[in-house]
Amino acid sequence: MHIPDGYLSPTTCAAFYASSTPFWYVALQRVKRVLHTKLVPLISLFSAFCFLIMMFNLPLPGGTTGHAVGIGLATVVLGPWAAMLAVSVALIIQALFFGDGGITAIGANCFNMAIVGSLVAYVFYRAIAGRSAIVSFRRVVAAGVAGYAAINVSALFAAIEFGVQPLLYKDASGAPLYCPYPLSVSIPAMMIGHLTIAGMAELIVSAGLVAFLQWSDPSLLRATAGNIVSLEHAGRPRKTRSLQPIWMGMGLLMFLTPLGILATGTAWGEWMASDFSSPAVREQIANSSLNQPAPASAPQGLEQMSQLWTAPFSRYAPPYIRSARFGYLLSAMFGVGLVMLACFLLVRFMRGFVVGQPRQPAV
Repeated sequence: MHIPDGYLSPTTCAAFYASSTPFWYVALQRVKRVLHTKLVPLISLFSAFCFLIMMFNLPLPGGTTGHAVGIGLATVVLGPWAAMLAVSVALIIQALFFGDGGITAIGANCFNMAIVGSLVAYVFYRAIAGRSAIVSFRRVVAAGVAGYAAINVSALFAAIEFGVQPLLYKDASGAPLYCPYPLSVSIPAMMIGHLTIAGMAELIVSAGLVAFLQWSDPSLLRATAGNIVSLEHAGRPRKTRSLQPIWMGMGLLMFLTPLGILATGTAWGEWMASDFSSPAVREQIANSSLNQPAPASAPQGLEQMSQLWTAPFSRYAPPYIRSARFGYLLSAMFGVGLVMLACFLLVRFMRGFVVGQPRQPAV
């Protein structure tokens, strides 16, 4: 779902930047109200978690790969607005430094995953969890379904954005300028893998970690608990623990990231312009695109826009590291540091607008 540069027209990219901006603004306003709470370190924590979990690639039908995103868990713990910021920070760092998603498509990628994904996850979670106790199994089920729904709706949005490009943007000969595959190919090619493997991975991650938080620190689940306002009402004494065990778990996850490159193959719609000239890759593209042949060369607009930005650690492979696994691990460590720094600067930026103003009660 990380749409690269060149697969969407400049007009489409601009439209999604414009569409995402109001949501980012509202999210910033909502989060500013609770800067004095435990939410601040949690934004950094779950933004880093989303960054890491997206590095664990899974094999999908057709020879492509996919991954969980962490939208469901981030939304359950942070609420939809803070989750939008957390996931957006992870996506922006991925695009700028690792070439995972294009800089022109940051607005679209954030809209699909951070904004739409968070809102869908929140709606499904609240609808299924209802007024059940924070530690109830019903909330575990709700979190799993929320994550599954969120990643699949996000994938559907991306598939539609891919598929409308050849309908709207063509060169003088009628060839697509950007993404070469129409809706009849993009939707099934994207959705088959997400409705099965990637969606199930998101379900397991969301449900499993919510169950863990119910056991370790249920207070972290209050943000989306609805009318359950205290842990006494949940049938468990009030208890708030340090985030240290969770950070330790994140550290372990980071050192396991080299497992993420065991699955080979490029995610659908994330091929480089040069891939269209490779017979072997062209065959892979066709196999994952309902056996529809790939263009003989990269679409003109795709090739031009793909040269706009070269990430310093493209595809999580530092150029000075020969070992792919070690390079992937270093990228994970560097990426987590960048995500945390970005979240810190974001919080400092927001605090700069509330200095001297009375604090508003959390809503």
